[in-house]
Amino acid sequence: MALYSAAAAVLAGLERGEGGLKSLVYNSGFPHVRQLYALVSETLRYAPVLEKLLDGAALLQAEKKLPPQLAKVLVYDLLFGKGLKCGGRWKALARRHRARLEAELARMKVRHKVSRNEDLLAPVQAASPAASQVPRYVRVNTLKTCVDDVIDFFKRQGYSYLGKAASVEELKTLSGKKFLLDLHLPELLVFPPQTDLHDNLLYTSGHIILQDKASCLPAFLLGPAAGSHVIDACAAPGNKTSHLAAILKNKGQIFAFDVDPKRVATMNTLLTRAGVTGCQLTQQDFLTVDPGDPKYSRVTHILLDPSCSGSGMVTRGPGEEVTPSAERLQALAGFQRRVLSHALSFPALWRLVYSTCSVHREENEDVVRAVLQERGSAFRLVTAFPSWPCRGLAAFPGAESCLRASPAETLTQGFFVAVLERCAEGAAAPSSLPAASEENPQPGEGTEPGAAPRKRKRKKQRVK
Repeated sequence: MALYSAAAAVLAGLERGEGGLKSLVYNSGFPHVRQLYALVSETLRYAPVLEKLLDGAALLQAEKKLPPQLAKVLVYDLLFGKGLKCGGRWKALARRHRARLEAELARMKVRHKVSRNEDLLAPVQAASPAASQVPRYVRVNTLKTCVDDVIDFFKRQGYSYLGKAASVEELKTLSGKKFLLDLHLPELLVFPPQTDLHDNLLYTSGHIILQDKASCLPAFLLGPAAGSHVIDACAAPGNKTSHLAAILKNKGQIFAFDVDPKRVATMNTLLTRAGVTGCQLTQQDFLTVDPGDPKYSRVTHILLDPSCSGSGMVTRGPGEEVTPSAERLQALAGFQRRVLSHALSFPALWRLVYSTCSVHREENEDVVRAVLQERGSAFRLVTAFPSWPCRGLAAFPGAESCLRASPAETLTQGFFVAVLERCAEGAAAPSSLPAASEENPQPGEGTEPGAAPRKRKRKKQRVK
């Protein structure tokens, strides 16, 4: 049953836009990753057929406690796979409905005038040219190593280091075993698309994090100084949390929340592997966290990356593309407005980053506009990272302060970021990331605006 539970969790993560198929599988903690990857991939491939089967057989109506993702996995293996490999109540449940499911499958074949299961599948569409050229981004985990040591390690493995990229266009030229240092983010290496490093020693030991460039922007732009108290409000799967810890240099306090116990357990494993300390991980809905609790009285920074449609995720496997309905977009936007408003109610909060992996205005600019209108003049949008080429949609005056990312324009996943700061004077220390004065800010250094950034000390620990 562990295989089916893990597969259902990966499907749920994909629906929430928490990552790509491969990263969610490898971060699941399931010991047999190839078996899990194969099951999830095939379930995704048959997803439209499975949804029609579940609807036609009214399985979810009959079994109200059966999660829909688990239902898809079970029905896939029952009807299209190698047969159920589990025992217990879920196997008994699936077998109890087997005759009805098989009858519905037979009716589908008759309606479509086909004889084979495979003929029910829609033709496979090739990935768009923009999506297929998104590089493999590798964030160096500075809690365990440094950029120079990681570069040396890859060079010893036969890779050719080409130096720092001068433009986004240069990233498109990568091929073979060549890599670059990213032009925007100082601890991000860039490899050719489809480079698989999941079995690399640096990844399995936590020295590098496989994280899309756009996903690195929220923690980078939040830029808390070492010693700060920070909230990661919707923390799973944990890559942004580990990035925050690296920026803080494990000095200060991170309060990380997620409502799902399985994601919290997986995240705990990932943070431990990354060498994160000073992080209090709590299984709790962030909306139920009391801003007046004394333990959060020193929280000056919040990273808010709430559940979204995941529509910006580049398709890396069959069935991963997300096309949310208008009703789902409305429901998501309502939740996002509530959670953003709640985050802004923390009394010592000075800087907040709101981000989604969605391309839809309803979840992005419209959410920011609604909450800023609700909050009056207490907070303002900051035009951070002015050199970033892709800006917010013109949904309201000042929306260009927001950032967007896309495969076509920035060679990343589709993403949205807004940086908000409290307007009141004396609410907190000045920003280490000036609003519009630095083209390539280095957050987390604890410098005053206009001051020269401190030089990063070379880590003594070397990658062997």
